[in-house]
Amino acid sequence: MKVKIAESWLRQLHEEFDQEYFQKITEKVKQDISSGIEVYPNGKDIFRAFELCSFEDTKVVLLGQDPYHGPGQAHGLCFSVPEGIRTPPSLVNIYKELHTDIGCIIPNHGNLSKWAAQGVLMLNTSLTVQAQQAGSHSKIGWERFTDSVIKKVSAGKENVVFILWGGHARSKAGLIDATKHLVLQSAHPSPLSAHNGFWGNKHFSTCNNYLVAHGKTPVDWQV
Repeated sequence: MKVKIAESWLRQLHEEFDQEYFQKITEKVKQDISSGIEVYPNGKDIFRAFELCSFEDTKVVLLGQDPYHGPGQAHGLCFSVPEGIRTPPSLVNIYKELHTDIGCIIPNHGNLSKWAAQGVLMLNTSLTVQAQQAGSHSKIGWERFTDSVIKKVSAGKENVVFILWGGHARSKAGLIDATKHLVLQSAHPSPLSAHNGFWGNKHFSTCNNYLVAHGKTPVDWQV
């Protein structure tokens, strides 16, 4: 698998790419594709989160689970879809909370690349998925890789905001040193769970207040 990521991430993660488990991930993805199984996102976008947001620039980690598994949706950034693709229900709810929390105008698209360009690492815990098969690549080794990413950010940086929505993301809290980072947790923005604590969590304003308090530029969440 050709890995296109920021040079700073290569320095942090080069040992992972050399390990046997990562080679097995590569083999599984290639095997699926050669068998005629559609895999999302496209190869050029699998590591897009790391391409758009360098290790040095990372000041927020937004954690998702699987890439979207519908045609044209996944493009390497959690919760985000390319312009021209219908905004998914979870992202619709994220936009509603943004509007309520800090007054952002709800956009007519779902492309969150602007966040990544400002230092928001938009990380899914699995970086690939089979078409129409949620969770289909969740057991092939990706979580070992992305757990390492979370631990590298926690150990190597200070005053990063980790945003964990839903049980899966919240299960990663133990990988983060909460004594030097801010860990924000709530229910997932999915319509099935948003009423359990996502609404009114004020994570966007809380995040920016923390960044400013620690001498960092706040995120412009308007897309």
